Amino acid sequence: MLTEALDDTTLADLVADATAAPSMHNAQPWQFRYGRRSRTVTLRADFERAMVEADPSARALHIGCGAALLNLRVSAAHHGLDAATVLLPVPSDPAVLATVRLDIRTGVPPEPADEALAVLHPAIGDRHTSRYPFDERPVPDDVRARLAAAARTEGADFAFLTPVHLETVLGLIRDAEGYDRGDPAREAEQRRWTRNTRSEAPVDGVPDYAFGPRDASERATTRDFAGARVVPGRARVPFENRPQPALLSTPGDRPTHWLRAGQALERVLLAATLHQVSTSFATQPLEWPDLRWILRDPVFGTGHPQMIVRLGHGPSGPRTPRRPLDHVLTIEP
Repeated sequence: MLTEALDDTTLADLVADATAAPSMHNAQPWQFRYGRRSRTVTLRADFERAMVEADPSARALHIGCGAALLNLRVSAAHHGLDAATVLLPVPSDPAVLATVRLDIRTGVPPEPADEALAVLHPAIGDRHTSRYPFDERPVPDDVRARLAAAARTEGADFAFLTPVHLETVLGLIRDAEGYDRGDPAREAEQRRWTRNTRSEAPVDGVPDYAFGPRDASERATTRDFAGARVVPGRARVPFENRPQPALLSTPGDRPTHWLRAGQALERVLLAATLHQVSTSFATQPLEWPDLRWILRDPVFGTGHPQMIVRLGHGPSGPRTPRRPLDHVLTIEP
């Protein structure tokens, strides 16, 4: 391995790829610090961007940061770098989520695991959350199997819902959406993270053009970021009759499991993107403790539910804004 630090262009590429990850309300709750001498990127949580109402434990914050960490690893593999990753390396500082030591690989062929990550790199720029209707075509069985394998690689389980379980989960999503609208504090928190692009040029949050249409049947699984507001000119269209959600779960429910869930989630999303499968999220029941536990399949379910992912064939969704690199990256000697 060479011992020189990365050049600034490569470092910027790595962090830009990392920040393309999804996060709750697109809050982008991360900070990256690069030490030239140690050749190490430190991923820190930005708790000022936490959702204190909907995510008081910061579980979703950790999942978003884990997704950014996976993108960083994918980008490192793409650039021919070894990325030695340690989760939660400073127990006394819970804001330090991970360290990634980056070494330049010279004359050594990549490991199969690195090659598998590098293959995902083109999907980073193409992956977008889609709050639009999908058609009724089922996700092929071989693609489902590959997505489940992607999650297992990162220590999580990813399972499409059985028919009976599907009806239960769809009901829980609708119940949770109703709970949210009936909670003024949560409604206000969500509104703080939506952006009116007619009056501002956002760098974070969910812009109005990404809300997607309303479901004419009021059965959509995606979160409605318009809330109780009426958005002028917003379409009402039918969504798919049989949504295809899958549940991502982990064996434990501690910060380290949340970070692994985020990495598994992003690995699934990138793999889905490569297979022309669009994705969005239905996180509402995960944010209510009395609903989250019963999301598990009563027959086959194990572990702790961490994310509901809606998959299908349809529009990939628009690109959403990202914070400038100088807002999220610090370079130290």
